Amino acid sequence: RSITSANAILMLAVEGLFDAPRQIQQFAADDIYDVAPQESAETAMAVDGHLTGGFVHTPTVQKIALMADSPSNEMFEMWVAAMREEQDTYVANGTIILKSLNRKYAMTRGFLTNSPQLVSAKRTLQPRIYEIRWQLVTPAPFSGF
Repeated sequence: RSITSANAILMLAVEGLFDAPRQIQQFAADDIYDVAPQESAETAMAVDGHLTGGFVHTPTVQKIALMADSPSNEMFEMWVAAMREEQDTYVANGTIILKSLNRKYAMTRGFLTNSPQLVSAKRTLQPRIYEIRWQLVTPAPFSGF
């Protein structure tokens, strides 16, 4: 095993737009994706100091960073354009394969919640960061291709 992310694979399908999963290409050099920590319990402290809690469902927030010249930016642009045109959302499903860890993650029922309108330009064109909120992320062993 290693901790390389160079061979990570992210596949996305968007129902009604890209029904067949597409491999996302040309991640940003220093930032492939981030996943925010997930809050899984709601707690309350009683007046007598007793803490109580309960499970709550919360979405998994994932940010995907793509190089400015990534061909996958066009997929996200088309996704946003379709939402504007239809004034509705589209549901995505995805898979992440981390070969170095022999792990696979299935992402279910995702919504594109943030996307840059255009590329930020500095000394060079900057990566574009997209945010998807997933209903469920399920880990599983990966046995290879």
